[in-house]
Amino acid sequence: MGADEEAARPEPERVDGPEQQDGPAGPAGLDARDRAVLALEARSWRTAGAKERAVREELGLSSTRYYQLLNGLLDRPEALAHAPVLVNRLRRVRDARRAAR
Repeated sequence: MGADEEAARPEPERVDGPEQQDGPAGPAGLDARDRAVLALEARSWRTAGAKERAVREELGLSSTRYYQLLNGLLDRPEALAHAPVLVNRLRRVRDARRAAR
């Protein structure tokens, strides 16, 4: 394949990920902060306190406000469409905790 043919090929289609930002509302109707909350929640943490530190440094939120936003996101269909595995897992955890009370 020559250089002209290679240059004429269209770029592969991008797959929307948690880090993609297509404007204020984003691809799934979530704003940048909502997508950042879901992305942060999807990460794994090695040490105690690392997540809370990341919430403060990366999002500029208190832990309480972060969990309020996250809990609200779990009930939104846009969040489910954006990160279905994560949202369904967190819904199961939340429901199990409620049932244990």
